Amino acid sequence: MTKYIFVTGGVVSGLGKGITAASLGRLLKARGYKVAAQKLDPYINVDPGTMSPYQHGEVYVTKDGAETDLDLGHYERFIDEDLNQYSNLTTGKVYWNVLNKERRGEYLGSTVQVIPHITNEIKEFVYRVGKQTDADVVITEIGGTIGDIESQPFLEAVRQISLEVGRENSLFIHVTLVPYLSGSDEHKSKPTQHSVRELQGMGIHPNIIVLRCDKPLEESIFQKISLFCNVKPDCVIENRTLSNLYEAPLMLEESGFSSVVCRELHLEAKEADLVDWKNMVAQIQKRSKEVHIGLVGKYVKLHDAYLSVVEALNHAGYAQNAYIRIHWIDSESITKENVAQIFQGIQGIIVPGGFGNRGIEGMITAAEYARERQIPYFGICLGMQIAVIEYARHRAGLPEAHSGEFDEQCKDKVIDFMPGQSDDIDKGGTLRLGNYPCAIQPGTKMEHCYQSSLIQERHRHRYEFNNQYREQLTNAGLVISGTSPNTRLVETIEIKDHPFYIGVQFHPEFTSRPNRPHPLFQGFISAALCEKIEKEE
Repeated sequence: MTKYIFVTGGVVSGLGKGITAASLGRLLKARGYKVAAQKLDPYINVDPGTMSPYQHGEVYVTKDGAETDLDLGHYERFIDEDLNQYSNLTTGKVYWNVLNKERRGEYLGSTVQVIPHITNEIKEFVYRVGKQTDADVVITEIGGTIGDIESQPFLEAVRQISLEVGRENSLFIHVTLVPYLSGSDEHKSKPTQHSVRELQGMGIHPNIIVLRCDKPLEESIFQKISLFCNVKPDCVIENRTLSNLYEAPLMLEESGFSSVVCRELHLEAKEADLVDWKNMVAQIQKRSKEVHIGLVGKYVKLHDAYLSVVEALNHAGYAQNAYIRIHWIDSESITKENVAQIFQGIQGIIVPGGFGNRGIEGMITAAEYARERQIPYFGICLGMQIAVIEYARHRAGLPEAHSGEFDEQCKDKVIDFMPGQSDDIDKGGTLRLGNYPCAIQPGTKMEHCYQSSLIQERHRHRYEFNNQYREQLTNAGLVISGTSPNTRLVETIEIKDHPFYIGVQFHPEFTSRPNRPHPLFQGFISAALCEKIEKEE
């Protein structure tokens, strides 16, 4: 029977529930169990697809095309399992489903209420993950903080699940903050006690309490929390702030986290195989080189807006013994006059995805600078479209080239809707989502990176390379290095006689893993390191 683990958070938000849940997933997988993970988010948006990156951070896209919370990226990177549309549920999606059922008459005239209809919808979703994946263990993180009004239906639903499957098949983990007061030089357990009491008032009794802290905790704190929160002494686990988040599973394992979980869930405590993970962490700690990368975007004030890109860069750095020093560059600040000054000392330029016309001209200037100065350039989604626009303007004799997204009236829309597409599509119905195949042209840098002629990558965009300009741009020297298998869609472009100048319409950052870096990020960082060596010589 599938076991269910529910992870809640208390005291404050941003404690790293997602990292705790992801770390546990990695530890259970290392013990030979099949793990599935999901996130329940209390906001009323149907999904994060239309939310501002400044508020929510990046939108993570699953293999099957679901736009989801960024925590799912942590789950995939740690557990190394592809998640799906059932891995993220919002209050908005719950009510959407329930109201549609009501309109179709599925409730047979019943008065539709939060209990049982909303909670039953949540329960069905949680159960479905286990059925769809055939997982031994389903780890469900409940977003928000205990005490939030909007989280209550989710908490009631998981309370009922625990009762239905039995206490031996369910487990509650509560992650709380233990603040440190420098004035009195001590940690305080009282906020945790209050948070647990609030949770108990909802009928949920946590089995394990994970204590988030910056400094090692005194033994007295563990004793207090065990006694006053009614949990076993070894079920109080310390989770310290670490220099690298991939150290978290090893630190938690030292505290006996997964063995306690196995015991409480009546799972056989198989030997954990963490050799590869330990080797990876050791490699991370031994890095001796560094490389400076300019990340050019419009949301750089919130680094979480590009979380998967940053992690993918770091993964490539781990494999190549290098610290990645990211320079966060607001594309609105870049002009022809200051571009050389801004990119002084930068060995590689990356332009990630985004929407809207703010800062576009700065990105185009950055792409031109990288092309002319032979600086490695990596354009992702919007970054590829920027490279196409720049090349069209300055190499293909199309000075007014632009994207239909940014200037509907422009003379040469080298980026536009494909024939048959329509502008009156809802913003929440983004056209291309999830995995699509790409055929790679032989003899290209793309082929060199992937070592394959056919790949699958995840997409999230509404505009495409305009085929009307394909011949003109290729005649001017632009290399179309990857297309859809039927050749209709241009997926990747590059430039010959350049250390690394690649644009891809997809999002390779979503499939990069800390112990298996993405080949394009590997190629980009390798080229940037060579650039650094050449300049030093």
